[in-house]
This record gives sequence, structure tokens and C-alpha cells, in this order.
Amino acid sequence: MTTRTAHRIALFGDRDILHVAVVTGAVCVLSAGLVYVGYFLHVLRVARNAPCRPERGECVLLFGKHAPGGRIDRDFEARLDRTVSLWRERPPHSMLLLGGGPIGEPSEAELARRGLVARGLSDDAPLRLEQDSRDTLQNLRNARIVLGDGMRSRVTLLSSRYHLARCAWFARHLGYDWELCAAEPRLELGPRMLLRLAGEAAYVCMSDIGARWAKLTGNRRMLSRLK
Repeated sequence: MTTRTAHRIALFGDRDILHVAVVTGAVCVLSAGLVYVGYFLHVLRVARNAPCRPERGECVLLFGKHAPGGRIDRDFEARLDRTVSLWRERPPHSMLLLGGGPIGEPSEAELARRGLVARGLSDDAPLRLEQDSRDTLQNLRNARIVLGDGMRSRVTLLSSRYHLARCAWFARHLGYDWELCAAEPRLELGPRMLLRLAGEAAYVCMSDIGARWAKLTGNRRMLSRLK
């Protein structure tokens, strides 16, 4: 069993997540699916409108992506290409590469570093690696520790378009001053992308309704997971 699979199984067996899944399912059923549609449209809007150039972020947070056997897919490739493009146009003060990996294999952050160097990024580029996280929430929690006082400055969240709504949701709840940067020049809709967006909408829907439910019921344990 891979560490990624084990991580997902642990999440699905978590009582708080099961609790939130039941509440979210009930809300969606009682609204005849309209609540979910609202989240889907939000994720679609963010994916479509996200800029490819940051305005004033001083640090780029580059989100990694699952790369079994060290094989980088086209989504990950696009993220690396965009990072190099930003560096050549207006170098940020620093870049933090995010993402862990299975034991005995390169982390997502390390694969990103190698990919950036292979694309001609200077050896003295201000790169830092966060190699312990296994999902977006952990990415941003760990990045907050690495950044330290840098949390006071605006960060640029760089990822695939379909993933940006999730990144933004967690960044907001974790206290970041953030802006978005899309890896792809534009959103290209197709069956694969629609499935991606649908999955992200479900994730954001569950996260947001779960957080609202925890506040409504005063569940401190659940709320602490977003700190």
C-alpha cells in the first residue's frame, strides 16, 4: 500500500470527516442538488478567471502533484512551465515547492526542483522545499511553518486551474494573504476537465459546509483542523 493510499484510507476512516460527509450529503439532498451546483459554478468561475500573472506576491507557493514512480504528468509539467515563466519575467523573492512522497521515492517538491533546474532555472534561485505534506491542507499548513514571518507578505498560489478554488479556500482559512496564478493559459473544457472540476466542487463543498457546521455546533475539535 502506498503512503498516498494509506493517507486517503485514514481520511475516509476519520470520524470528523465521516460526520461532515453525512451533513454535506444531507444539505445537498435537501436542496435538490442546488447547493452542490453553486459550489461547482464557483470552482468553474475560479478556474476560468484565474490570472496567469501574479500582481504582487513576494513568494510563489508551487503545489506539487502525485507522481507515481517519479513520473510527472502534463498537469505537473504545466505548473513547472508557469513557474519558470514567472521567474524569467519577474523573479519572486522566493519560491516554496510543496509536496511529500512515498518512502524511498523523490518527493513532489524534489521532483519540482529537478524539473525547474532542467528547464534552465538558475542554481542560485531562492528555492525552498516542503517535503512532508500529502494533501492541499497539509501543503499550506507546513508552508506556514516554513515561511514564518514571511506569512505577513502576500504569497502566490500556483497550481492547475481546476485546483485553485481548493487552494484559495484553505489559504483563506489558514490566514494567508494570497493571490492565484493558473498554470495553464486558459481553461479548456472537456470530459476530463469537467470530471476534475466536479471532484473539486465536491471537495470544496464538503470543506465549506463542514466548517460552517462546526462553527454552528461549536465543535472545537473540528474547527482546530483549520488552524
